[in-house]
Amino acid sequence: MSAVAWTAVGSLAAWLWLLLGQGFFWRTDLRLPPRREPDEWPSVCVVVPARDEAAVLPESLPSLLAQDYPGRAEIFLVDDGSSDGTGELARELARTHGGLPLTVGSPGEPPAGWTGKLWAVRHGIGLAHARGPEYLLLTDADIAHAPDSLRTLVAAARTGGFDLVSQMARLRVESVWERLVVPAFVYFFAQLYPFRWIAVKGSRTAAAAGGCVLLRADAAERARIPDAIRHAVIDDVALARAVKGSGGHIWLGLAERVDSVRPYPRLHDLWRMVSRSAYAQLRHNPLLLLGTVLGLAVVYLVPPVALFTGLFSGHTGIAAAGGLAWLLMTATYLPMLRYYRQPVWLAASLPVTAFLYLLMTVDSAVQHYRGRGAAWKGRTYARPDTALDER
Repeated sequence: MSAVAWTAVGSLAAWLWLLLGQGFFWRTDLRLPPRREPDEWPSVCVVVPARDEAAVLPESLPSLLAQDYPGRAEIFLVDDGSSDGTGELARELARTHGGLPLTVGSPGEPPAGWTGKLWAVRHGIGLAHARGPEYLLLTDADIAHAPDSLRTLVAAARTGGFDLVSQMARLRVESVWERLVVPAFVYFFAQLYPFRWIAVKGSRTAAAAGGCVLLRADAAERARIPDAIRHAVIDDVALARAVKGSGGHIWLGLAERVDSVRPYPRLHDLWRMVSRSAYAQLRHNPLLLLGTVLGLAVVYLVPPVALFTGLFSGHTGIAAAGGLAWLLMTATYLPMLRYYRQPVWLAASLPVTAFLYLLMTVDSAVQHYRGRGAAWKGRTYARPDTALDER
């Protein structure tokens, strides 16, 4: 067999394994677990770190203020040095809409070794601590919640005995680039962190989605959140690892009515979102980078190349292996497209999207080795490993 044939067969074998051996990552039916309402509702403090979020707050903050929660709940929005009037706009929205009480705080500039977002989260948790809440809801400023979001999160956590319950907010998919890139982003995330494995006690898989994390206050204290992850690039995954590593029981699934309102109209916007943390995900390791690039190529790029190479050269075996691998790839992507209400024909474009992610990952490494530091909303960090996630 030729090298092309072996590579095509290897790609097909990889897809067979991904289909059956990676926690059924491609399924999108993992939503909030069965739950019942508690007899007594625990107190909750909502912590919202926000930096220059005036453009999205009118769509997101009123949904938090309007939460239909039977227990005591309060919102702490931490204005992280905004220059667009985020804090004052938040106060005005609270005056206009009413609802849950809102406190706006400001943490000042983060000290060395802290990312700005986690420093803001620390400040918000500190403000909340005086209220003695049983739970903390950590949510981003661009996340809009259904009126019963907090209620269902608490009921799920209480019923299942979870220390952390996280929902991956449905991201916006309106522009052409959002339709091409965003569903694949969630698909790749689930492939790296199969949701079904996350909830298994004792498993090594741990992840959360930073836009919506309900966390028991005592679990946060036990895991030293956020101090233990103060320099983390991918802070939601680091948070989940810290909680699970300290003995906590965690859960992550897809959301139904928790949505991100942040737009990514251009490829440049999405590129920055991914490349900011892609190389950090690989622990800034050149060997892991090389393995990732080769893996993406074999798994996602080889199938269409093998199919067309086999068809044009008359090697039916190569064409069959490549075509079947591409078919499996397409089939596993369809549930995510349906979840995002996108046309099914986009499933065949996954190799193109994967190639874009490959380039974004390489660019992330290039930026790291150029030593430019990480820029986020006007704040530049001298060390590349202190970059912030998009929020």
